[in-house]
Amino acid sequence: MGLLCFPLVSLVIHSFCYNKDKQTKYRTLHCNLFFWSFEAMANPRLRGWRKWAKKDWAIAAVGFTIILFALTLLFDSRNPTSSSSSSTFNLPSNHHLIPLTLLHRAKATGAFCLDGSLPGYHFQKGFGSGSNNWLLHIEGGGWCNSIETCEIRKRTALGSSKYMDLLIPFDGILSHQSSQNPDFYNWNIVKMRYCDGASLAGHPESEFKNGTKLFLRGQLIWEAIMSELLSLGLSKAKQALLTGCSAGGLATLIHCDDFRAHLPKDATVKCLADAGFFLDEPDILGNRTMSNFYHDVVQLQGVAKSLHKECITEMEPSKCIFPQQIIENIRTPLFIVNPAYDFWQIQHILVPAGSDPDGYWRRCRLSIQKCDSTQIENLQGFRSSLLKALSKLQHDKEGGMFINSCFVHCQTWMAETWHSSNSPRINNKTIAESVGDWYFNRKVTKEIDCPYPCNPTCYHMDFTQPS
Repeated sequence: MGLLCFPLVSLVIHSFCYNKDKQTKYRTLHCNLFFWSFEAMANPRLRGWRKWAKKDWAIAAVGFTIILFALTLLFDSRNPTSSSSSSTFNLPSNHHLIPLTLLHRAKATGAFCLDGSLPGYHFQKGFGSGSNNWLLHIEGGGWCNSIETCEIRKRTALGSSKYMDLLIPFDGILSHQSSQNPDFYNWNIVKMRYCDGASLAGHPESEFKNGTKLFLRGQLIWEAIMSELLSLGLSKAKQALLTGCSAGGLATLIHCDDFRAHLPKDATVKCLADAGFFLDEPDILGNRTMSNFYHDVVQLQGVAKSLHKECITEMEPSKCIFPQQIIENIRTPLFIVNPAYDFWQIQHILVPAGSDPDGYWRRCRLSIQKCDSTQIENLQGFRSSLLKALSKLQHDKEGGMFINSCFVHCQTWMAETWHSSNSPRINNKTIAESVGDWYFNRKVTKEIDCPYPCNPTCYHMDFTQPS
């Protein structure tokens, strides 16, 4: 249930973070990463903070819902009345925010968010030499693995378009500024909103017929948004890149080959997953916490139908949702951006709630700089597991990677970590430069950082300090 409280809080924080004309580097980076900190402590099955009872989470969820509802009354001007196939909320010309477009044609196929509302996306048209090129980015935001957690999630922006921000900034890999996004700045850029709780891979056959009003239709949402974008010019793309962050990075891996199949055969089509390479590793006590969680997600939402058939015929379907298995069957060129010390994975996979009853890992899991030598040794082992899981991609001549030694999560959709004077670097190259070299075949790009603490350019999140 906790995973669904995260987006409620993040929406409140989002109003503070982005309701400004100018954003300092400090505010932009720390507000964005603050969202991740809530996600990191939200899921009671994966959480490592205080273990709340269901009653506590219910009270918290209701409280946050009330706050969100109040903010909605203050800022809301949604509920479009247009009868066209999609509704775009226009914004003043002096703002650099991108409006939300609701997908009305989704009604025909039943492609609904968890609560039955319409899915949506944000679109900024390309120009100049990028007019026929497309970059699609899939939003992240965890998963729901039970009726209870999906019921709460559907009352948030990660389960309903009723709560989505009408206007959002496009930064990092989404930016139309050449100084911030040197290779893709003039492309058609789309951010697909995430509102199904299963990485756009749920199926309606798994919906409940006992009165539970949940729409488990992520696969239909993917297909409906693709259909709309194809009609807007994606079908004639010369170059295209599918990207996503966290759960959106996993969605990128799941749908990568399908994305390729929809585009012209002579188009250059590739995929980039950012912080979406989740490991099938035991926690420090030997429990398979993440494996059990994914098993529940796959069973609840019928995700197996969206996974590679070659995999699900050989092993239990929930194993096939892990990226290590997915990349065995992907045929489209793939790039992985992932920190070797991804704080989300450390806090949810390596050291989840129940694995640290005495609190030995409490400070370390919140800040890598607070780890002792024994804990660092464990983290180095986790890094080794990541590199081993990526071994196939390391030997793939069309593949690329940027694995830095930072204690962070997503890194492509913020200028500070994507491409700026202070961005993390490996061999003096930013993530943006490395991705560009790979996409345009300028040079082989398989950047693997030295182990922590060797890289002074890293951003290391510290959740032990007040924000």
